[in-house]
Amino acid sequence: MQREGGSLAGSIPTLILKGPGVRPLTKGHLWVYSGAVNRVVGRAKAGQVVRLADGAKKFLAWAWYSPDSRIRARILSRRPEEEFKDGWWAGRLDRARAGRRVLEEDPETEAFRLCNSEADGLPGLTIDIYGRAAVVQAMTPGAEEIKKGVALWLKERMGVEPVLERDDGQSRRLEGLPRSGGLLLGTEPKEPLTILEGGMKFQVDLVEGQKTGWYLDQRVNRGLAAAFAGGKHVLDCFSYSGGFSARALAAGARSSTLVDSSARALRGAKANLELNGLADRASLVQGNVFEILRQYRDAGRRFGLIILDPPKLAPTRAQASKAGRAYKDINLLALKLLEPQGVLATFSCSAGVEPAFFQEIVHWAALDAGVGLQILARLSQPEDHPILLGMPETEYLKGLICRPL
Repeated sequence: MQREGGSLAGSIPTLILKGPGVRPLTKGHLWVYSGAVNRVVGRAKAGQVVRLADGAKKFLAWAWYSPDSRIRARILSRRPEEEFKDGWWAGRLDRARAGRRVLEEDPETEAFRLCNSEADGLPGLTIDIYGRAAVVQAMTPGAEEIKKGVALWLKERMGVEPVLERDDGQSRRLEGLPRSGGLLLGTEPKEPLTILEGGMKFQVDLVEGQKTGWYLDQRVNRGLAAAFAGGKHVLDCFSYSGGFSARALAAGARSSTLVDSSARALRGAKANLELNGLADRASLVQGNVFEILRQYRDAGRRFGLIILDPPKLAPTRAQASKAGRAYKDINLLALKLLEPQGVLATFSCSAGVEPAFFQEIVHWAALDAGVGLQILARLSQPEDHPILLGMPETEYLKGLICRPL
């Protein structure tokens, strides 16, 4: 696709925006909702690069078009001189890779996020690297158009193969895309891969594991929480494959109790603990975390470090209030189980729950528990999951490390 500058002439379709629809773009936001579009000039197809203009036909930005989505367009560039020739996206992947060079060359860490959607200039495209393998998620029509080329780029530029695709189960449906998954390049691994994180070994299932196989966004936080584990009995809630517990036990925790509703996840956790010679100090409990915590409270159990890493409870702001009650309940239960000098590491990965609201929820839980709380650290997503200024939606992971007074 050739450059068309700021003119509305030429073959590139244009979305004319209503006045109120322009304002969020001037503040740095990258999404154009369907209600902000006045009309479409030309014939625009899903996944195509389109021009955005205001009511006076003044150029605003280039964007990927999503005709079946509530988010009708996602900005790619605000520079009118930008060119979108075949393979233009490769330059953005080169830039994303350059920003993660330290991780790519780290001998003790083999798994990281290479591309983080809007925050790396490719809306809807995520790429996770697992040693010499990669998992791609294409969650917008624009990302769908380039995903096969991306797989070739990974092989040719980074020597990565196989390249698998994972469907996140919701985003593609909202974009009018069919379910998709499987192999993009190479041969599908028959067994879980073993990767290094912080010098420790972990097995990841790229085909059927949660997310893309591993919770890469908690890589740094696992180490930060482990720093408080020495000599303590740890309670690891929503433990998945045991990353927090393994790091805590390696840092000197006396024991760790892992609680998760998934038998499959706990089998993975057991394998990871055994892989690192830590299984003898761990107990695995399958069940509803809320119910298990109530049982432990009634039994008078206490722990020196409690980790709460629940699944996404509020994908959107509309669900934040309801999710807030669940977050408060589980934090209240955890505070009831803490030893007097214990530490709580609590997280939310819900994009609909903003950091200030999450801190308020934990404060409410502390009030109901009758304790004051010191915040020892505020946590977020690591550098390979960058946050884009002007796009609060890109800051989805937040955490607090707290100690009761």
